[in-house]
Amino acid sequence: MSRQTNEQVLERYEKAEFGFWLYLMTDIILFASLFATYMVLRGNTAGGATSADLLDPKYALIETVILLTSSFACGIAALALRFKKVSMALWSLVLTLLLGFAFLALELNEFAELVREGHSWQASAFLSGFFTLVATHGLHITIGLIWGGAMAFYLLKHGTTANSVRKFTLFSLFWHFLDLVWIFIFTIVYLGAAL
Repeated sequence: MSRQTNEQVLERYEKAEFGFWLYLMTDIILFASLFATYMVLRGNTAGGATSADLLDPKYALIETVILLTSSFACGIAALALRFKKVSMALWSLVLTLLLGFAFLALELNEFAELVREGHSWQASAFLSGFFTLVATHGLHITIGLIWGGAMAFYLLKHGTTANSVRKFTLFSLFWHFLDLVWIFIFTIVYLGAAL
């Protein structure tokens, strides 16, 4: 098997990064569609509870602070990797993942409470739109947690190589993207319910 030249390796990395950006664009389209669907359906409550009755912006604010703090920790990890501080990067990544798990636990708790009170995704078009939008974000968080866990093992095994920095940068972009989506969810869904 022949050794790859630096140009071949760089070209392969550039293709992977381009593919990742294409993936993020498709995710933007997905979430834009879900937001549009939610906006159309939010008034269709079938005579049941409205968003103002069910959604608590204060609870969502706690989720928001946790997720934004996880994003800050992820940024610290990315910087630590660039400065070849593996230990600091790993601890920051662990903090990112712990906060991500806390966010997901709060989201699942909110869903369970709504369903327990009889407000499942089947109760109205509004709730279908709400559960679909927020759960899709939660699914992405779950994927991010798995990816972050894999990154932690990769960093333990390989340390700070150019490849590990590149891979972590892609993970970091994904995690920050999820924060951005959540800010829109918080603003449109939760703060919109309070207005």
